[in-house]
Amino acid sequence: MGIPPLSRRSLLTTVSAGAVLAAAAPLLAACGDGDSGSGGKATVEWMDIATTEPSKSLYPQIAKAYEAAHPNVRIKLTNLENEAYKSKMTALVASGKLPDVFVTWGGGVLRQQVDAGLVKDLTSDGGSLLGTITPVSQKAYQFDGRTYAIPYDMGMVGFWYNKRHFAKAGIKGTPKTWAEFLDAVRKLKAAGVTPIALGGKDKWPGHYYWAYLAMRVGGMAALEQAAKSGDFTAPAFVQAGQHLKELVDLQPFQSGFQNAGYDAPGGQAATMGAGKAGMELMGQWAPAVEKDASGKGIGDDLGWFPFPTVDGGQGTVTDVFGGGNGHSLSKDAPKEALDFLAFLMNDENERKLVSSGAFMPVVKGAESALGDPNRKQVAKALEGSSGFQLYLDQAFPPAVGQQVNDSVAALVGGKGTPDEVVRQVTKAAKSR
Repeated sequence: MGIPPLSRRSLLTTVSAGAVLAAAAPLLAACGDGDSGSGGKATVEWMDIATTEPSKSLYPQIAKAYEAAHPNVRIKLTNLENEAYKSKMTALVASGKLPDVFVTWGGGVLRQQVDAGLVKDLTSDGGSLLGTITPVSQKAYQFDGRTYAIPYDMGMVGFWYNKRHFAKAGIKGTPKTWAEFLDAVRKLKAAGVTPIALGGKDKWPGHYYWAYLAMRVGGMAALEQAAKSGDFTAPAFVQAGQHLKELVDLQPFQSGFQNAGYDAPGGQAATMGAGKAGMELMGQWAPAVEKDASGKGIGDDLGWFPFPTVDGGQGTVTDVFGGGNGHSLSKDAPKEALDFLAFLMNDENERKLVSSGAFMPVVKGAESALGDPNRKQVAKALEGSSGFQLYLDQAFPPAVGQQVNDSVAALVGGKGTPDEVVRQVTKAAKSR
């Protein structure tokens, strides 16, 4: 989900395809020698973002199962909320000492860690494991033909909507174009329904709109050109801001959205899960987080549709925006760390993760574990994608990604303009 010196070609992860701080719990020093000094056991430090169900329970269960099978190894798991995780990782990167196993979204952030010599190259040692993983899910973690992470989730961002609210508002079908989408927002408001839930405080959920609109207006070529030049002042990005302002001017978000977190109490996921909004733009994990944050979710009333096209735009509905999650190893991680990742991604555990409703399959053949029709739609859209764009706050170096989030948040909050967004992001990209 997206959100922490690079060659320009590594700034953007775009692939053609057929087919996610506050003070953190202190970590032990990463154990390059594989021994914590505690009873002779090897300790694997694992830092992750599994703060919501089902992964909040599944991850400790998997760690305990591994320890039971490997009594000489201790898995020390620390879970942090997304923003806390990113802040903690920034500090750890500066210290030059990363956890043995840590979650990554890939792209420019991972490339920065790789260029600093902090991440283990898994191309050879992890070859047998990587051979079980779908190629498209590995793309965000590959640089110069080398692979630096083991994926465990892969998906895309789209709209999750409340069918009951759409029916109440007289919305037939789902919006196929931006004009139809804005009309749906108006109809929901007229029916007394909050159209969209948004976690404005976290900022990254808002950047999904701007990024998708830029893709729909300018196509994948616009993103590729911006990556090469560092220039975001092209018409596609200006028009993306203008279209987003059209939405903002309709005041579609829940009351207090600027102070709402994504998965915090009363935040975006909780609002959607409690049936208090018509839709949210979010990744494949949305249903599980909605249920966890609200305590129930909306069950069969939940539906999904892809981000609509823009009339006259160069992009197509098959150009998708999103990403996945992977685990990287620090350069000094003990051999047990890679062995643990192989255990985490074995067929049994992969099916547990996929069938939990929170993860999309990355292991070849695991798509058969998908039961929910909405998630099958996401999988089908990924399989038929013509282009794939990684979250912008991860595709770019941290300073550029943060500027995207900050500038778009200002626009969404009524404190910025479309022109200011492109100027500020371009300045950050040119200053890298």
